[in-house]
Amino acid sequence: MATRILLVSLLIVLSALEARAQVRYTISNNAATTPGGIRFTNEIGIPYTEQTLASATDFIWQSFQQANAPDDRKNVQQVSLFIDNMDGVAYTSADQIHVSASYLAGYSGDLKSEYTGVVYHEMTHVWQWNGAGQAPGGLIEGIADYVRLKAGYIPSHWVQPGQGDRWDQGYDVTARFLDYCNGLRNGFVAELNKKMRTGYNDSFFMDLLGKGVDQLWSDYKANYAQ
Repeated sequence: MATRILLVSLLIVLSALEARAQVRYTISNNAATTPGGIRFTNEIGIPYTEQTLASATDFIWQSFQQANAPDDRKNVQQVSLFIDNMDGVAYTSADQIHVSASYLAGYSGDLKSEYTGVVYHEMTHVWQWNGAGQAPGGLIEGIADYVRLKAGYIPSHWVQPGQGDRWDQGYDVTARFLDYCNGLRNGFVAELNKKMRTGYNDSFFMDLLGKGVDQLWSDYKANYAQ
C-alpha cells in the first residue's frame, strides 16, 4: 500500500512538472541601450527572468489550487516578457508582460526583489480568471497583489492591514482584505478565482463566507481598529 501511495504521489509530481515544462517563456530587452535596459542586463538578466516566470507560474497554480487540475486553468502555451522604454511600471495583455525600463532605472531599493514582485503580479494576470470581463478592476488587481503578498515580495510602500477606503480599491488595499478573507476560509481566493471563470457577482463572497462583501469589509476594518 505504501509503495502504491508513493507511486501515485510521484506520478502527480511528474504530471505537474510536465505541465510546467509545456509553458514556454521568452524574454526580450527592447530597451537594452537605455539606463533601465542596462540595469536589467547587469542586475537581473534573462536567465533569472526565465526562472522567475516559471517559479511564478508554479506558485500561482498552487495558490489557485490548479497545480493538479489543468482543466481549471487557462490554456497558455507561451508567456513573453518585454523590457520596454515606456512610462509606468508594467502591464499585461493576454500572455505578454511589458515592464518599464524607466521604472527599473529609477528604482532605488532592492531592484531584484521589486522586479520579482512585479513579475509575480503580472504573471497572475496571465493565469487568473477575470469574471469574463465583469469583475471589478480593483478585485483583479487585488488578487494579483494578493499572490505577490503570499509569495513574500511586499514593498515598503504598501498599506498596512486594515487600511484603505473600499474593499475593491485595488492593489495592496484589496490584497490585504483578501488575505483576511482567506484567513476566514483557507482556499477562499482559489475558490473565488474558480467562480470567476465565467462571470462575476458580489454574491460570491456570501456563497463562500456566509457574509456579504460590505459586511466583510466592515468586519475587516473593525478587526484592525482594535
